[in-house]
Amino acid sequence: MSVWVFVESSEGGPASAGLEIMSRARELGEVTAIYLGSASDEVAATLGDHGAARVLVADPGDRLAAAPVAAALAARAESEQPQAILFAQTYDSRDVAGRLAARLGVGVLSNANAVRLTDSGAETDHEVFGGTEIATAAIEQRPAIVIVRPKSYTAEPAGGSPAAVETLDLPDAGAAEAKVVESHAEEREGPQLGDAKVVVAAGRGIGSAEAYEMIERLAKPLNAATGATRAIVDSGWVPYSKQVGQTGKTVKPDVYIAVGISGAMQHLVGMKDSGTIIAINKDPDAPIFSVADLGIVGDAGQVVPKLIEALESR
Repeated sequence: MSVWVFVESSEGGPASAGLEIMSRARELGEVTAIYLGSASDEVAATLGDHGAARVLVADPGDRLAAAPVAAALAARAESEQPQAILFAQTYDSRDVAGRLAARLGVGVLSNANAVRLTDSGAETDHEVFGGTEIATAAIEQRPAIVIVRPKSYTAEPAGGSPAAVETLDLPDAGAAEAKVVESHAEEREGPQLGDAKVVVAAGRGIGSAEAYEMIERLAKPLNAATGATRAIVDSGWVPYSKQVGQTGKTVKPDVYIAVGISGAMQHLVGMKDSGTIIAINKDPDAPIFSVADLGIVGDAGQVVPKLIEALESR
């Protein structure tokens, strides 16, 4: 079976969300990676190492990718008939997936946590009610277009040789065309939230925007990324890029330290699969303790400075 995986670029190489999906795709059939970005020997080697036999490079230049890439993929899909086309749940990938589905006259299964191919399409699992239940959906069409949640699979190299590279010619999409005239990159330091091995996240229980400084101090000696709940993002204490949860990022670090986080269902969805969860909350009945491996009942303003002092003295 032929399975296509849409892989975006990040910092000059394949983004981790795409590589995660490829770990599953290579179990389903022969993988073609649709790479959004500029080709290089390193990119071909990385994608091949993760299971791609072929790479179709879609480089839109200064054009907004969705319309021309969807048009090019639709033409290829009609001639090559892949069994499935898998996308990560990111803004650009969802934009391409929706436009591609419309061109091919098929539906889309989104927010999937697991993908299985069937004789006539695909079957997917979806977490509902904050991950407490699993719903299964099926689609009988080819190609089956599926959008997969981040961290549903682990990006693991397979030891493959560099993939064969082809250029995907992008047509003029007419009135749907848009040009990127300016872009702004957010300044970031330290480990990134989606890929960090350790995450220290805070909720309203830290008390104030100024108190977030102690979260950053705690993260530094742990080489950790910092995160936040939607409540303090909406309050303007920290930027949206730090939000963990249903409407933010999904993370799966080895260690997740939740400081002053009550544990609302919407937040748990984004971090409950972390390796070890450590919760600090003054409410012993806080829902966060139901998923924590280690719980500290106490005021964050008193507990965290003691932890910082202990770490910085080592």
